[in-house]
Amino acid sequence: MAGTALPEAAPETARPREDRGHSQSVRAQLALRELLLSGEIAPGSRLSELAIVERIGVSRTPVRAALTHLAEEGLVEPIPSGGFAARAFSEQDVRDSIELRGTLEGLAARLAAERGIGALAIQTLRDLLARLDEVVAGPLGAPDVFERYIALNAEWHREITGLAGSRVVERQIERVMALPFASPSAFVMAQAQTEEARRILTLAQDQHHAVVEAILQREGARAEALMREHSRLASRNLAHAARSRQAMAQVPGGALIRLRPA
Repeated sequence: MAGTALPEAAPETARPREDRGHSQSVRAQLALRELLLSGEIAPGSRLSELAIVERIGVSRTPVRAALTHLAEEGLVEPIPSGGFAARAFSEQDVRDSIELRGTLEGLAARLAAERGIGALAIQTLRDLLARLDEVVAGPLGAPDVFERYIALNAEWHREITGLAGSRVVERQIERVMALPFASPSAFVMAQAQTEEARRILTLAQDQHHAVVEAILQREGARAEALMREHSRLASRNLAHAARSRQAMAQVPGGALIRLRPA
């Protein structure tokens, strides 16, 4: 409207500085996360801000922000003398993380069933199931087959979570899956070379179908129980992977897991 004063734009010089600060924080977070997950920083070791600054090439402020964020994710933990240490996880920690994810995803499946889903969501689920069926039924030795399965499986799990219609539940699932070994596909690559690979993928896909059917039938309790049982496949796969250091090397964040002696 004529005569109405528009708010003044922020000075151009201020924007790049803020953007640079945010970019440096993200860079520090991603770089430090990768060092932790790869095991280049040993689990249990104290994290020196100065050493991290020198290693990844950013200032101390973004490094501090990265450490705080990674503490919220659970990958580092505060220590009494000040600062942070890289966190180590026991096999039981991993099982508990998987169980927590299953509990939350079970709740999401129940809410989706009880609240009902629309025609578009139904078609999306059926399309995902069809694409997963194709991968599972195909030759497992084909190039990138397990990468395709991981991508589709992650998409299926995100879809179920979104159908709950609860940002509260969604945020909590995102939080637990910040621990990469708690994700739905964490142990897929570890099992890829095993003789049981086909059987495990087939069982997982049967469970995908059963969960979707329960949601479509508005059977909330059944959908929840099926989803929780589905998550426990990951615990079974953990037991198999724990027998081999080579297999554990295929698990995202496997370097953080302290295995029990055989």
